[in-house]
Amino acid sequence: MYNERLDKRAFDELRKIEAEVGVVPNANGSARFKIGNTEAIAAVYGPQEVKPKHFEKSDRGVIMCKYDMIPFSVSDRIKPGFDRRDMEISEVITNALSRAIFLEEFPKSMITINVYITQADAGTRCASLTAASMACADAGLPMRDLIASVAAGKIGDSIVLDLTKEEEDLHEEGATDVPIGFLPSKNEVVLLQLDGKVSREDLKKIIAIGKVGADKIYQIEKEALKRRFSNESKS
Repeated sequence: MYNERLDKRAFDELRKIEAEVGVVPNANGSARFKIGNTEAIAAVYGPQEVKPKHFEKSDRGVIMCKYDMIPFSVSDRIKPGFDRRDMEISEVITNALSRAIFLEEFPKSMITINVYITQADAGTRCASLTAASMACADAGLPMRDLIASVAAGKIGDSIVLDLTKEEEDLHEEGATDVPIGFLPSKNEVVLLQLDGKVSREDLKKIIAIGKVGADKIYQIEKEALKRRFSNESKS
């Protein structure tokens, strides 16, 4: 049984969130998104010429995304370099953003997105996707909507929102983690992965609680962008 969360949060409660845009001066768009002790910084460059050329598409733009965990982002220092997990999360971000950005408006062009995890305590792919979405909006790219992403899951018999690393590691309780990404105004899921086992009915409950959390993150994203452009108009 898992009757009380380790950090005393309610089962449907998000960790503390910080969000801001315009954090990388030389990028076309950038953002920082922090949820609990997980922090992602995203920088967007382009649209620009496609390199290498064989990735070019005549009818639409392409996204080149690189996800990278800084070696000091976790307590056990990680080995520098681009590993299989980094490649997988880079692809996850690319696929989700490809459904949010109007890439058909940028034929034969490339949008480069670099995402860096400076602190990690679970939910890094969700924080990265949210930061990258905000950075794309900050860059002025035409989008169907912002993406709001959060992990939900099940520990023991309880459905929970926004798991920590400590909760993910509760194997005796049967922890299951489900990263989810939404286009809220379109009510569209652009990311859904499953780490563990759950029934169909429980998965529906997990997605539902994830959507509630994502809607809250969506409002925080919009407020961050409003602050950015409000400050620009005053200066």
